[in-house]
Amino acid sequence: MLIRKKIVQVILVLGWLVWSLPVFAAGGHEAKSGEHPGKQGSSHGGPSGGKHGGYSGGHGAKGKHGGHGYGRRKGPPKDISAHIRERLDADGSKINLNGSQIGVKGMKILASTPELKNVVSLALQKNNLGDEGVRILCGSDTFQHVKKLSLWGNDVSEKGAKMISESSNLQNLTELKLTRNKVGDEGIVAIVGSQNSKNITFMDLSANQISDRGAMAIANSPHLVNLKTLDLYNNQITEKGMEALLNSKTLKSLELLILIRNEINPELSDDLAKNQSLPSLRRLEVF
Repeated sequence: MLIRKKIVQVILVLGWLVWSLPVFAAGGHEAKSGEHPGKQGSSHGGPSGGKHGGYSGGHGAKGKHGGHGYGRRKGPPKDISAHIRERLDADGSKINLNGSQIGVKGMKILASTPELKNVVSLALQKNNLGDEGVRILCGSDTFQHVKKLSLWGNDVSEKGAKMISESSNLQNLTELKLTRNKVGDEGIVAIVGSQNSKNITFMDLSANQISDRGAMAIANSPHLVNLKTLDLYNNQITEKGMEALLNSKTLKSLELLILIRNEINPELSDDLAKNQSLPSLRRLEVF
């Protein structure tokens, strides 16, 4: 009887451990903010070294709001006004609405919320805004102090990009994240040709259907002298666009250039990297 009792106890303990393992495993973070799936590392690492997810650029991802967990939401909050106030930091300088899916209706509420008049960091990843939501954003003086703006995955086209470039309320931008939209070359030409880009130090243009034309517009822009990080992951840039960027006369402050998953010939990339003339470049990521 004693042996049988011990066997039962062992079985119960093993069963509990098997049940518990998935629970323990779920406690970790799924991915770092700003990290691209499938990233294999850098072929031209400078002094900084490391992987692509290592640079900081995901504003609003840390703190009391806890990262990008909002992406699990299946629809807009029942009370958008209350949700907005809940996501606003205590000092009124930052708001993280990533994954909140507030839509155009929510953007109208956001633009008319007086508590946001001093916001400098506005994180709006995955909110179903489209160009109409961007139009409301750009036209509201509620956001005239915004420096860090994330519009990641909001179906923004070249029209929305042009609105950003022409907005009198977005003249203080220092960080702009347009990841996974469809602004294309026309949208990029508008943004980098605007005075609104003169203070930008960080720009993420990943997955935006940008070709050599857009790359050359960036390389020749007189307004990007302060740009330090340029992320062009997953676009349509060839070695022609890469060469233009690496020999730009105006990107004097550029420290990190990401060109992973473009259409660059690997046999030519090493020579282009060796002959680059950017004075501040520390990391170049191509493959």
